[in-house]
Amino acid sequence: MSWNHNQVLLDKVKDKEIRKWYAKETIENGWSVSILTHQIASKLYERQALLENKTTNFDETLPTPTNEQAKELLKNPYIFDFITANKDLKELDIERELTTNITKLLLELGNGFAFVGRQYHLEIENEDYYIDLLFYNLKVRSYVVIELKTTEFKPEYAGKLNFYLSAVDKYIKDENDNPTFGILLCKDKKKVTAELALKDINKPIGVSEYKILSEIPEFLENTLPSIEDIEKRLEESE
Repeated sequence: MSWNHNQVLLDKVKDKEIRKWYAKETIENGWSVSILTHQIASKLYERQALLENKTTNFDETLPTPTNEQAKELLKNPYIFDFITANKDLKELDIERELTTNITKLLLELGNGFAFVGRQYHLEIENEDYYIDLLFYNLKVRSYVVIELKTTEFKPEYAGKLNFYLSAVDKYIKDENDNPTFGILLCKDKKKVTAELALKDINKPIGVSEYKILSEIPEFLENTLPSIEDIEKRLEESE
């Protein structure tokens, strides 16, 4: 569809600053009207643009401007609305669903992410280690390690991810790459606990929550118009 259709959709966003943000992202990412519809209905602005919603140590562990770029990439929460099973999925089940729907996962992760591998194997001193999900981000020129937990945040999770980031920097990262950073996805990030856990960690880590389809309606309640509402208004305007 043409830009005119996107403009009709953007005009439904009442707040001027939010509307400008979606317009900028649409141009930079080449979003179609269907993708823009999805991003507005899933509250992308609130999840990605509002830095106060994010828990990271990027300012202390990444150089400028990489720290700001990494924070801009992070979302809270991540929306995996293509995972339709119940809330009791195991971590490996969710990983499998994410990689089976890799195109939708890359759309949710955002601009510049390239998939490297799932359960990515590292052998260190005759011990086997497996990274849940490994990506490379072309925008910030960094490897990105994503660790997935089906529980609330625990401080020991940050220590393990810190180890994986050191390993990727030592064994995988090229000298021209920026430092590897990690995203720890939990059912509940426990903001204060996470901030304390990251305080003295020397590798860049962001902690976010994620939601699957069965949990999304409650999160989206009383927010921007639903996808159905937006599409209906678009049809009325044609």
